[in-house]
This record gives sequence, structure tokens and C-alpha cells, in this order.
Amino acid sequence: MNVLFVEDEAKIANFVRAGLKEQGFVVDYCDNGDEGYLRALDNEYDAIVLDIMVPGKDGLSILKQLRQKGRNAPVILLTARNELDDRLSGLNLGADDYIAKPFFVEELAARIHAVVRRSAGDRQNLLAVGPIKLDRITREVTCNQQAIELTSREFNLLEYLMRSPGRVFTRTQILEHVWGYDFNPNTNVVDVCIQRIRKKIDPIDEAGWIESIRGVGYRFRKPEPQS
Repeated sequence: MNVLFVEDEAKIANFVRAGLKEQGFVVDYCDNGDEGYLRALDNEYDAIVLDIMVPGKDGLSILKQLRQKGRNAPVILLTARNELDDRLSGLNLGADDYIAKPFFVEELAARIHAVVRRSAGDRQNLLAVGPIKLDRITREVTCNQQAIELTSREFNLLEYLMRSPGRVFTRTQILEHVWGYDFNPNTNVVDVCIQRIRKKIDPIDEAGWIESIRGVGYRFRKPEPQS
């Protein structure tokens, strides 16, 4: 899952980012509300974890403006304050959940999964393209009903491609969404990871579902229409 995390306290931010990444989340992080709001407008996230008290636009203002613009990604509000008025204000503005500091990362991860399930519905958590099925909640992948064991990074890359069959993604786009914005764009980690995924899928189905677009990047092939 791709998660936007907006939090200005560095220690909390580092701890939460590490914990979520260990559980397979792709975390896009920023430390101020102005940047967080722009990222939420420009990108599609599975969920947004938003601290109420951040520099720039505060969390409630971000939430209100996102909902006014029709952005419906699930939002979990994060704050050190636990007064009833804060909770009610956030929920009335369209927040999906509310968690007060201090908290366990495992609890936050569980809440993210819960709001995504409620928002998208269990059916949308299952991606199926051709013979390949990917469950975004259980993180299980099958090809022709045979289980495929993927690392967390391999799973995230495959999911990213499968969400838009036929669309070509550049290596830079893949790096930003799967590895993070601070990764070296000249690295070959994308190509290496693609090859590892292919070695696990191709022996089961030789159709070549992940296609290389020379000089550009990769795409997940659209299945041929059935006659």
C-alpha cells in the first residue's frame, strides 16, 4: 500500500516510517502541511496518515480541502491531543479514523488496513490480471493458482505495475513509488528486481506479463480480449 505520512516530529516520523516499511508499506513522507496537501492532490494514495499539528496548513485544514476537492483517500488523524472536540471535528470533516500519541506502529498499521478495507471494499483489494492474482491485504500472490513467494519490495513493485495494466512506467516513477524519492535515480535496482519477479512468474506462465519498453521502463501487459 502507498501511504502518505505527514508528521513534523522527526523522532516519531523516523520510527513510524521504519515500522511501516518493515510491514510492507510504501511510505511517502513530508514534514509540513503545505507540501503534504500538494502531494495528496497530485498523487493517488491508499491512505493518508496526517498529524493535526504540523507547520503550514494544519491537519484539519488539509482534510477539509481534500474532501472539498473530491479526494477520498482514507485519512487517519494523528495527534498528541485526545480531546473529544478534536476527534469530533476531524470525523465531521471526513476523517476515517483517529489515533492519539503515543501509539504502537502495529496498531497504526492495523488501522490503515481497516480503513482501506472499509473505503475500497474487499473486492478492490484483490488485483487480478490474466492468470496472476495479488491480494493487497494478505500480500499473497498466485499465478495459475500456484503460490509465488515475493519479497516485500518485489510485491510492491508487482502491485504498482498491476494497478495499471498497459501503462508504461519509467524507472524513475517506479523508484519514487516503490523505493522512495531519496533513492539514486541512476541505480539499476529496478531492473534487478524486475528480473527476480520474472524468474518466479515465467516458469509458471510463459506469456511474459512484465514487458520491457526499451529506453523507457516497464509495463504489465494487458490480457488479450477473449472472443
